[in-house]
Amino acid sequence: MKRTRLWLAALVGLSLLIPSLPAQKKRDDSSTARTVQGSVTAEDGSAVNGAVVQLKNTKTLQIRSFITKENGTYYFNGLSTDIDYELKADYQGASSGTKTLSSFDDRKQAIINLQLKKK
Repeated sequence: MKRTRLWLAALVGLSLLIPSLPAQKKRDDSSTARTVQGSVTAEDGSAVNGAVVQLKNTKTLQIRSFITKENGTYYFNGLSTDIDYELKADYQGASSGTKTLSSFDDRKQAIINLQLKKK
């Protein structure tokens, strides 16, 4: 009888502990994530609405895209701190140069502005 109660107490203890494990892991992941944001401008310095900003993970070669808002801004989140990313923008035949967000850059919130130039 005592063994049954002991096993039951152990199972109850484990069932209370297990749900808290994923929550702890999630908090740890968010502490290593970073963001990059900025604006896309034309050669004359005006904000570009509708430019396509591409973010390339140089490790996996995965590309994410963002279409700039009215004020020319873009935003990417959930980026790893130990991977380099390349950013570039395109709009109606104009393109920005490629800029790199380096893994050696320790900012959690990086700001990288891109300027379009005619090809």
